[in-house]
Amino acid sequence: MALPAAGSVVAAGLFDGEPASARKKAEAITDDLGARVYNIRAYGAKGDKTTLDTAALQAAIDACTADGGGTVLVPAGTFVIGTVELKSNVTLHIAAGGTLLGSADGKQYHAVDAIPLHGDTTLNDGNWALLFAVKATNVSIEGPGTIDGQGIQFHSPVRGTPPPSGIGGNKRPYHVLVYQIENFSVRNISLLDCAYHSIRIIESQRIHLDGIYIHNRVNSNNDGFHFISAEHVTVSNCIVKSGDDACAMFGSCRYITVTNSYFSTRWSVFRFGGGHAGDIAISNCVLREVYGCPMKFQGDPGSIFENISFSDLVLDDVTGPISISIGKGRRRQSDAPLPEELPPVVVRNISFNNIHGNVTTNPPHQLSESTLGVGGRPGEGHSAIVLNSIDDSVLENISFNNVHLTFGGGGTAEEAARRDVPKVFGEYFELGPIPAYGLYARHARGLTLQNMRLQVSTPDLRPAVIFDHVEDAVFNNFSVEGNTEAESVLRFIDSRQTLITAPRVLTPSSTFLQLEGEANEGIIVEGGDLSKASSAVAFKSGATEQAVKLRNVT
Repeated sequence: MALPAAGSVVAAGLFDGEPASARKKAEAITDDLGARVYNIRAYGAKGDKTTLDTAALQAAIDACTADGGGTVLVPAGTFVIGTVELKSNVTLHIAAGGTLLGSADGKQYHAVDAIPLHGDTTLNDGNWALLFAVKATNVSIEGPGTIDGQGIQFHSPVRGTPPPSGIGGNKRPYHVLVYQIENFSVRNISLLDCAYHSIRIIESQRIHLDGIYIHNRVNSNNDGFHFISAEHVTVSNCIVKSGDDACAMFGSCRYITVTNSYFSTRWSVFRFGGGHAGDIAISNCVLREVYGCPMKFQGDPGSIFENISFSDLVLDDVTGPISISIGKGRRRQSDAPLPEELPPVVVRNISFNNIHGNVTTNPPHQLSESTLGVGGRPGEGHSAIVLNSIDDSVLENISFNNVHLTFGGGGTAEEAARRDVPKVFGEYFELGPIPAYGLYARHARGLTLQNMRLQVSTPDLRPAVIFDHVEDAVFNNFSVEGNTEAESVLRFIDSRQTLITAPRVLTPSSTFLQLEGEANEGIIVEGGDLSKASSAVAFKSGATEQAVKLRNVT
């Protein structure tokens, strides 16, 4: 006769020579593997802001991953640590009253030898960290607590002297450094005062960053997020106040979304450099106090940037709002010849939609809430949107839709007269004061400007737009301010096949369009209201009337 279910358990215990109660106890010991909580105080952590708790935290992480994973708990208290390794299937949970405090003693840190340093400039920024993970899976860091890097201790108050911690340069520790990791998340946490970049992610996939507050303004190179060849990345609901690049993407970064976030920095927010970056969407963000270009593209020979969208962005008090500057080998002015075999840089299919804000001509030397000052550069003040291609690089299919920007103005006649903008592709300010107050484009094709409005807060003697060897462009519903003392509102230099429909000149101005050079051709101006301009078109340097057609212009 079959035994009842309960009887089966008892009988099985008797037949095995082991009481059923002992078996149940053994089952209870193992049935929560992967879901346990490992309180670091149970491993000897003191959390008294003095005792070094590195070993205790590492022991808790090691025990957690050995049991199949779970949660390592940092409870209330301030726990001083040096370098600690995160491992697979571990969630590091820092309670609301808990803080991981980076040690001020540089001897408590070490290089992560498993992360290579070599000639690739995307990797050679150092491999020291407070928290790191290498070739792990399913790793998380979560708050609502705090990680404080004490980054000021790694900054030399006097140049040429060692910092208080005893280490500096590329030995400065990041808050978080991960390499070749899959399924990594950081959420709902405060990351303060790092010695270097706050979160640096290298050659990793499935990365999720959500609800993070970064305040990183106590040292040089204080990046917020720094991605190197990362794929399938989401960044959302973050506040980043950094001293350097707020969200840098180097190497082959693909399939990335950034949304619903706030960024501020003394350098760039969205910085692209090198590799093959693409399939990226950035939306619904506020970029405030950004002195050094909110959106910037630069690449080494062979780099490709394509299929990238920026939309619904508010720019408040920024310089150099958009800079795409590419070439083979002249980052700065030089007469050195270029090797013929260098491949070109390619930038294509980039869109800027629903972008509004103001561009300052007077950026401060120091950000608010920062302990460091940064010297200003002459070219920072009179900046503009720059699309700059040299050395046969490819810059094509760039579109602007519903972009409304007010520039600080103040450009001089001397700046407007510049026809010799340096053929370099370095930082936007290395071109010097831009001779246009709104948009300067050189050697580009396939530009679309739709529902664009460019204005100035103080009078400016520069043209609003300069096209220098631009081909295949469309202006539609373009509204712009000019000046009666300026040469023109628009200046085209040896540019071809451009259609301007429904333009509006908003203020009393000089000539609307000035053509310069014999190679201008296929320019059409149709409709719109140019009544506030003194004349529609002027010709210089060999440009002829055959280059332009006016249709139904008032």
